[in-house]
Amino acid sequence: MSKACYGCPSNLTDCSRPHCIPLNGVHRPITVVNRMFPGPAVEVCKGDTIEVNVYNHMINGEGASIHWHGFPQRNTPYMDGVSMVTQCPITEFTSFTYEMVAEHSGTHWWHGHSGMHRSDGMFGALIVREPAQADPQSSLYDYDLPEHELLIHDWFDVPTLDKFASHHFDDGSGKPDSILINGKGRRAPFFDAETNSTVFTAREILHVKQGYRYRFRVISNAITNAPLKVSVDAHNLTIIASDGHDIQPVDVDAIFVYGGERFDFILEAYEDPGNYWLRVKGFGGASDVQEVAIVRYEGVPDGDPSETEDIDRGGIILQEFNEPASETIYTIDEVISIGNDVIPQENKVTHYIAYDFYKVNNYNFHDPILYPIEDISSTHHLYSPQLNHVSFKFAPAPPLTQSADIPAEDLCEASDVLNMTERCTEEYCECTHVITVQLGQTVELVLIDEGVTFNSGHPFHMHGYSFQVVGLEKLNGSGVSLEQVIALDKAGALARNFDHPPLKDTVIVPDGGYTIVQFVADNPGWWFFHCHLEFHVVIGMGLLVHVGTDADLPPAPDNFPRCGSWPTASAPSESTSTPPPATEGGGCAFQPSVALVYFMGTFISSLYAVSRG
Repeated sequence: MSKACYGCPSNLTDCSRPHCIPLNGVHRPITVVNRMFPGPAVEVCKGDTIEVNVYNHMINGEGASIHWHGFPQRNTPYMDGVSMVTQCPITEFTSFTYEMVAEHSGTHWWHGHSGMHRSDGMFGALIVREPAQADPQSSLYDYDLPEHELLIHDWFDVPTLDKFASHHFDDGSGKPDSILINGKGRRAPFFDAETNSTVFTAREILHVKQGYRYRFRVISNAITNAPLKVSVDAHNLTIIASDGHDIQPVDVDAIFVYGGERFDFILEAYEDPGNYWLRVKGFGGASDVQEVAIVRYEGVPDGDPSETEDIDRGGIILQEFNEPASETIYTIDEVISIGNDVIPQENKVTHYIAYDFYKVNNYNFHDPILYPIEDISSTHHLYSPQLNHVSFKFAPAPPLTQSADIPAEDLCEASDVLNMTERCTEEYCECTHVITVQLGQTVELVLIDEGVTFNSGHPFHMHGYSFQVVGLEKLNGSGVSLEQVIALDKAGALARNFDHPPLKDTVIVPDGGYTIVQFVADNPGWWFFHCHLEFHVVIGMGLLVHVGTDADLPPAPDNFPRCGSWPTASAPSESTSTPPPATEGGGCAFQPSVALVYFMGTFISSLYAVSRG
């Protein structure tokens, strides 16, 4: 709603002017690419080489990077785009060129992976198509159109950092204010003096023609704990792919899409011509928000559907929020993959990773002396997300290219973390948490949501790999522990399915339950594994999977940037607060608390995409 919008939304034509980004009518700063929201779609063919030149024009001095979500970056780990893991941030007024091969067809997306940029608008679709004869699902649809790509997510009325600061340093809400569908919604009212009426910004319209079948591609850019339920009135959804991998078709009435996930479905336009709501309803922390788009048949007059907007579609559901499988609910482990390989089990290493939010004095938000969590009002409590009771902190240099520059005491291996568990349940621990595996090993991760604090749903995303989802179960609603799940597994009570399990790169873990994933560690590098909800990953819900050694890595591109060396920060001498001391043998580094000062503005960066086949 900037000055580029002129009379929008009273004059809807003005809403389509270049550089006008109406969103849902709420005025707020945003971070965008090429002054577009969502950013420009990158649409290529399988096998194309993609070059993306990123120019950082953010005048407040912020660094940036772009992650290509769903691309394994085989032989190009330096292009994964994670600040302080695979590269240095692209600094202000400089540029960086990403170059990679589109080896994995399907529905993917790109987004900022430095700070909170994706939550303020730095994201877009990344679609890799293949010839019809190579697509096992091509006979199921007639059209695969760019206009049927849906980027959906929760949204704030203020910049994400404002919301983060209010929630983490005070008692502000961390819940979203609305939902956007392809950057559109209807929220803020405007008074039109000429018509003496209230007007709103436009909603997304999706055009179809009766008698044809359309492939829709849905991408969730969820920011908060926002499971998003997608349905289309009077139409079934035939799910044919997830995270870029084909599955045997599943017919449902609605599907839940979690942060970072993608699903492709077929919409058969066989109903009477009319206007129908496509509904996106929030659950979990987003239970108070929803948005709709319009599926409009050809030849039908403009206008809203006659049905009310707040209906919640029932029937057969895929991935119902925190509900076990039943006659009306499919869980993701029940879908059947088309053509995935069998993973060898003889060279398998299993890591059990339990997590939740815990009541500990995270000294970034609860000073253990000045205002400990035990002494302040419960409305101001901030619970810390931790994996095996350790929060992840980024290293002072990207380990992919500068592992020798990282102090040894900053790193903690999986075995170190387990040895620290007793101490870290009482006091806050953080480190650069690393799981190291040998090249060629089968890696199994048993993810355990202990279910003790919030009724949440955490979608975990794996960089560098797709994994097989071989097990998933909600055990109970009163919580489960790491020790209980390990005991159940030793007793043979955790079922694993190896008969065409689904391939994904982002998966949900049920609250008070577990999800088991497996992959063969054949892609050397340092790969980020993290919850894809923005506030959770920012304050520590992740770890690194280090595959192979430096000798196994492909050579870095010529003139690949390196991060500078800075002296270790020390606490200000006038501070009256002292963080807990480091404990020997634990590998858990405690750092002094620092003050955070930021300047807000409208941030613009620039991205140009080209493909060459």
